[in-house]
Amino acid sequence: MISVVSYGVGNLGSIFNMLRKLGVAAAAASTPDDISRAERIILPGIGAYDHGMESLSEHGLVEPLRQRVLQDRVPLLGICLGMQLLGKGSEEGNRSGLGLIDADCVRFNANGSQTLKIPHMGWKTLAFRQPSPLTDRLDSESRFYFVHSYHVVCHSPGDVLATANYGVEFTAMVHRENIWGAQFHPEKSHRFGMTLLENFARV
Repeated sequence: MISVVSYGVGNLGSIFNMLRKLGVAAAAASTPDDISRAERIILPGIGAYDHGMESLSEHGLVEPLRQRVLQDRVPLLGICLGMQLLGKGSEEGNRSGLGLIDADCVRFNANGSQTLKIPHMGWKTLAFRQPSPLTDRLDSESRFYFVHSYHVVCHSPGDVLATANYGVEFTAMVHRENIWGAQFHPEKSHRFGMTLLENFARV
């Protein structure tokens, strides 16, 4: 069973549809009790950083998430804003993140370029920086769909699972022990995203 955190930030329908196609059992998790029973956790999210953290806090989910992930070692996958919230904070706001990864978020800088549009939207291939069960059966031809204005900067290179390029090389995936993050949307990335979510259901 995968518990998908439901905290009022983003539409979970595409994630549930993808998991349903895979035959993977999934349920929404919106309370501390839901998180306490989770076997695997997906933290999705779109929108502003502070709003995401405020919503997690209002639902009473910050400390339960930290306990399940850091103490109970439950696998966690952050998606898009959900990946950014794994870090310490963001230039976008003032609130502290979950602090599960030693990282911060910074805004893309177009540097006056007329071709580098922000937000970054579209399909990108990845450069994988380390092996991981989450990326099994994926390769340099695998393409994923991105929509974001901010990107994660890891302070430890060992936490970078994959990178992509948009004017600069940026962290597209993170991995530390039982914690993973994907800046892109696997639920909108067709068969490549399906493979990634199927891998997560098996870790």
